[in-house]
Amino acid sequence: TSEQIEHLHRRFKQLSQDQLTIRKENFDSIPDLEFNPIRGKIVHAFFDKRNLRQESDGLADEINFEDFLTIMSYFRPIEMNMDEEQLDRFRKEKLKFLFHMYDSDHDGKITLQEYRNVVEELLSGNPHLEKESARSIADGAMMEAASICVGQMGPDQVYEGITFEDFLKV
Repeated sequence: TSEQIEHLHRRFKQLSQDQLTIRKENFDSIPDLEFNPIRGKIVHAFFDKRNLRQESDGLADEINFEDFLTIMSYFRPIEMNMDEEQLDRFRKEKLKFLFHMYDSDHDGKITLQEYRNVVEELLSGNPHLEKESARSIADGAMMEAASICVGQMGPDQVYEGITFEDFLKV
């Protein structure tokens, strides 16, 4: 709605300190992100050109208000009047955004190491879990993803990683 856009514009102006663009360092002033274990991935996602619906890859140095709105649109809730096709497209857009957060090297798949990094970051605030526990959680999840997406794998087969199509299945 226009009220939501106005609210987001005020937030943008606050973050940008009344500039026309936001840079990564502008996110340092957000208290809610300060203790978020995946803070870096969230901030990175705002500047990932794949999420900005640009045809190029890589990271933008700064984003304008239109880019900010594009990113914030991934966080909007489902609308009750959406039909099945709209719901499916909406769901895929959100999952693509999440996929891009995990695919840190932008190669189109989430490797075991990338997934381990995410799980380790998510669990880093838990003093009772060791790094090895996080690794085994990630390894188990990746094995399950492989069995869903590839089926029975031979002993010499290596699962390269989760593609977006696999991500949708899982």
